[in-house]
Amino acid sequence: MSPLPTPEQINSWNQELRGRSPLEITRWAIDLSRKAGGRAIVSTNFRPYEAVVLHLATQAQPDIPVLWVDHGYNRTATYRHAESLRTLLDLNLRAYLPLITPAHRDTIHGPIPTTEDEEGLKRFSAQMKLEPFQRGMRELSPTIWITALRKIQNPNRAELDIVSSDTNFGSLKISPVFYLTDEEMETYLEGHQLPNEWDYFDPAKADEKRECGLHASWGGGASQSVA
Repeated sequence: MSPLPTPEQINSWNQELRGRSPLEITRWAIDLSRKAGGRAIVSTNFRPYEAVVLHLATQAQPDIPVLWVDHGYNRTATYRHAESLRTLLDLNLRAYLPLITPAHRDTIHGPIPTTEDEEGLKRFSAQMKLEPFQRGMRELSPTIWITALRKIQNPNRAELDIVSSDTNFGSLKISPVFYLTDEEMETYLEGHQLPNEWDYFDPAKADEKRECGLHASWGGGASQSVA
């Protein structure tokens, strides 16, 4: 497999995978990375339903690296949820932190920007989320990046598919739960006795319909200006 497969190859894979189960897709992705002589990782932010993709990934490869940006603004329930899943699934958690602490950033730059300050939110995301994520991707250097993206989450993600080429990080992005509904995610959690967490808030997005930059084209070079 070349670093970034052709659109024709990606379309072919998407047609092939559309009828497969999320676990079959996950196993396919990890097998593809091995055939390419590379590595697969799964990213998480421990938001609602993240336990599904983490369970899928660890079922397919128990020691798969789990990339998590701990930007320091998570709520107490989210940190507890993260620790619960780390223990329950024996996660090979790789946490990456910003170069500046939340207290330091807030003192210098003020409160987290609101949705009325789009440029401020992008700067916040670049500093507190994108830079550590890009650092993690450089160090882990995955061939395959497994995500929990779903079609119903926002308009930008609805334009993607199970397999997509990610030019921001130079990897192939696989989203095994892309077509699952909330009800199907709930059923998976219940069937595998996995916890969920609803007190999640992403300050880099501030709104569920926005993108923080990880899965949007503007995020590719956004962190380059971060000192």
